[in-house]
Amino acid sequence: MDKIYDAQFTEPTDRLDAYADFVAIVKQLRRDCPWDRVQTHESVKHLLIEEAYETVEAIDEEDWDELKRELGDLLLHVVFHSVIAEQNGSFTLKDVIEAETDKLVRRHPHVFGDTEVDGVDDVLTNWEQIKLKEGKKKSALQGVPKELPSLLRALRVQEKAAGVGFDFPASDGAWEKVEEEIHEFKRQAETGGSAAAREEEFGDVLFALVNYARFVDINPENALRRTNDKFVRRFQHIEHRLAEQHKTMAESDLEEMDRYWDEAKRAEHSS
Repeated sequence: MDKIYDAQFTEPTDRLDAYADFVAIVKQLRRDCPWDRVQTHESVKHLLIEEAYETVEAIDEEDWDELKRELGDLLLHVVFHSVIAEQNGSFTLKDVIEAETDKLVRRHPHVFGDTEVDGVDDVLTNWEQIKLKEGKKKSALQGVPKELPSLLRALRVQEKAAGVGFDFPASDGAWEKVEEEIHEFKRQAETGGSAAAREEEFGDVLFALVNYARFVDINPENALRRTNDKFVRRFQHIEHRLAEQHKTMAESDLEEMDRYWDEAKRAEHSS
């Protein structure tokens, strides 16, 4: 049977054997391990999310050995859910792979067909339009999980809307929206607006900032996660420096703590 992909990308037999062994081991665990045997899609779904976050953490830390392990854990969950589904008569791992293969080929006509594109923007636009033509979704925004972290969900919603043409022509318009929303939030906060109104306007500020971040190629979820990590590092430096003096934070003052904060900041910039 002719393959649609270049022959040079065919997986060698030893890798295919490793895949087959892995699947067989998961199936045997489902039969012989009391814990694995009683699990359901529902009972292990939270673990899939946890493993995804651990994978992201390994990427952030550029720990490639850990990334290898975390990707293995993710693969285990893909296979595990597929084996459960096969036992329930829903679908098989082969069905999962074939469906995803068909989708990849269908949504990359510039690789596996005659469509011509002029850069990444064309690829993304075609991707969203092809999804709509598939007829499985009534809205371009379907498929963005509600369970995503809010900043990431905002980014994905905006990307999908932009993919079908609903977007500012340039970053200037996006930044003007940020300033507009900040002004509206400030007015609500200073004039004693209700808690619900202040929350709504603050949400609009965050949404507008996420949109501008998209224009300047920043992933807001990654940016805030790194800022959170930075704050934790510097705060813990303050705690460490105070502990060296046998002091607690309650026994210190803001001036001293700011001094140690700046010390941590200088150390990071010099490294």
